[in-house]
Amino acid sequence: MQKATLSKNGLFHLFVVYIVWSSTYLAIRVAVGEGSGFPPFAMGASRLIIVGIILLAFAYIRKNKLIINAKELLIISISSVFLWTGGNALLLWAEQHTYSGLAALLVSTTPMWAALLESFFSKKTPSPLLIGSIFLGLGGIAVLMYPSLHTGNSADYISGLLLVGASLCWAAGSVYQKRNPIDVPDTVNAGYQTIIGGCSFLILSLLFNEPIPQPTQNAWLAWGYLIVFGSVFAFTSYVKALRLLPINIMMTYAFVNPVLAVFLGWLILDEKITLWTIAGAVLVVLEVYGVFKEQTRSERKN
Repeated sequence: MQKATLSKNGLFHLFVVYIVWSSTYLAIRVAVGEGSGFPPFAMGASRLIIVGIILLAFAYIRKNKLIINAKELLIISISSVFLWTGGNALLLWAEQHTYSGLAALLVSTTPMWAALLESFFSKKTPSPLLIGSIFLGLGGIAVLMYPSLHTGNSADYISGLLLVGASLCWAAGSVYQKRNPIDVPDTVNAGYQTIIGGCSFLILSLLFNEPIPQPTQNAWLAWGYLIVFGSVFAFTSYVKALRLLPINIMMTYAFVNPVLAVFLGWLILDEKITLWTIAGAVLVVLEVYGVFKEQTRSERKN
């Protein structure tokens, strides 16, 4: 165990997860923000379909079985609806109008919602630690969204609500996947999920009558970054770090990423960091830590 903890290769891949996943919120903001020329659903569709094809090609090269049965396809499709059509679509829509750092903080409440849903479906009474963590998370959401109530701009608090909805969708998708395991390699699963998500984004783009994309140079660069680094490289590093490092070290990305995302938004996009942001970030990170501690305790009991 000690050897795995000190694995330089594992720590390198964890560092990649830290940097790349925390910067994806910034890249999304650049890709779909005002004046980018990239409608959110068109951007999401093109990104996901390309990523899905790359992942399946990678799986094919590794000689993974690509053919799945009807039950597996149904489970993957339902997961994709929650994770991509729900969670990612709401995130893309919200990041047209809100800071990337705020988006990262609100989305990082996902573990709280997942733990609450898991307790509901397993019919287990939440522990005092989990209840306390949930109150911290709700407090963090309230603190982060409070300033938007005083801006006079409805898009601000609507975006906040959409981001909370995104975290709920991701939590529901994660719990659904956990409770409906399938014998499909991770890369194949992710490949089909993203392709299905991309196709659903195409439908959303048509339903919302999005204009023909005319992305700026920065929007194209952000789009490419999301494909190459945000999806392919980060996913590969996540899988490798998960294999090489103990789970308690690996899961630190859940605490680091939202804080790093706020810093990157301030550094690169000049996003404001207020006392409300700092207070909300502290509450959200404490919520994530509490949920993680509760999960670790439950696993040890089992």
